Amino acid sequence: MSVFPDRFAGQVAVVTGGASGLGLASAKRIIAEGGKVALWDVNPQALATAKDRIGAAHVVALDVSDQQAVEAAAAATFEALGRIDVLVASAGITGATKPAHEFPIDSWLRVIDINLNGIFYCVRAVVPYMLRHGYGRIVNVASVAGKEGNPNASAYSASKAGVIGFTKSLGKELAGSGIIANALTPATFESPILAQLPQSQVDYMRSKIPMGRLGEVEESAAMVCFMASEECSFTTAATFDTSGGRTTF
Repeated sequence: MSVFPDRFAGQVAVVTGGASGLGLASAKRIIAEGGKVALWDVNPQALATAKDRIGAAHVVALDVSDQQAVEAAAAATFEALGRIDVLVASAGITGATKPAHEFPIDSWLRVIDINLNGIFYCVRAVVPYMLRHGYGRIVNVASVAGKEGNPNASAYSASKAGVIGFTKSLGKELAGSGIIANALTPATFESPILAQLPQSQVDYMRSKIPMGRLGEVEESAAMVCFMASEECSFTTAATFDTSGGRTTF
């Protein structure tokens, strides 16, 4: 993938789920393109490794479903780095793989709490810092499952549909403020999150992709970095697909 030097020069990005997968790939590229990154993740050991690996400026270990922890992380990040220009909200889990009438209640609640409520908490905490400078870019990571639904993944699909709806509302609210908010809707790509799924579910999702393959994390990270940049200036409250042709709307 091509790197655009200095695209994020002078900017600070918060990346949730930043210790692995799409979060880590996006953070690595933002740093390569001149930005400073604060990684937020639930795994302290993975955070420490990621910080050393990519040169993150700040790290916070937290669970995004803990609203008070998110508020404290935003304040600490702003104090440490002086500004917050970008939020890439990529923390998420898949939950159980079961039909809806057998879906475990605790798994449903946990998926909604992390994937949807967690994004709301992060946006709510970060936007006031963006408003101070009249500039911001918010990238909420949703999924094609939020548009089409995946069988035996009702909690995940519902949470990602919620992220899309939330982002559409958010983008319209902020449209005159200098803050852009969009959602990314990738199809399945190679990521540690696949370890949470049975192979049969991964095979099903691959079969729905016209290109006949899973995505690469760098492909979605490239889209994230466009969405997070000044170049993305006249598209807000929208979704960007990286789906290999699976979704066309």
